[in-house]
Amino acid sequence: MTLMYYVFGLGNPGKEYQNSRHNAGFMCVDILAKMEKAATWRLDSKFSAEVADSSRFRMYKPTTFMNDSGASVRKAMDYFCKDRFKDDDIEFSELFVMFDDLDLEVGSWKLHFGRGPKVHNGLTSIYQHLHTEKFWHVRLGVDGRAGDRSMSASDYVLSGFPPTEKALFDTEITQAASKIFQQP
Repeated sequence: MTLMYYVFGLGNPGKEYQNSRHNAGFMCVDILAKMEKAATWRLDSKFSAEVADSSRFRMYKPTTFMNDSGASVRKAMDYFCKDRFKDDDIEFSELFVMFDDLDLEVGSWKLHFGRGPKVHNGLTSIYQHLHTEKFWHVRLGVDGRAGDRSMSASDYVLSGFPPTEKALFDTEITQAASKIFQQP
């Protein structure tokens, strides 16, 4: 029997956010769904998310907005892994969360278990809802500022990618999805 993985891409729902840096997680999970030839995305109110399934993955795009992503993740983990919440040292080795990371330049990504960037409101929400940081963090680089910090971080992540950065970012997320989830 194949292990089922739960993969959450973080972002904000709505067309106005669709191509923003903050939706890097949504974009990456979309790539994974295509690679896996997953079923079409469907809205599932039980999980407050759009959901797509393949033989190895349940993929989610929360509809709760970034800063309350934890509510969606908790609903799914309650449904599929409820018994784990009885433990004092909760760990979710089959949970992957993909998100934008301003600590990494566009074109780079990192995979860590149990640790993310210094500050990320979507992750903070997940930590609060799950009562743990012990899951896979897929950090997707979105910083193309080259040291220019004249725009606030919150405004910057809501901006889109210029064409040259978008091509680099698309390569980054395809590489991350391929390497992290390659077939055994």
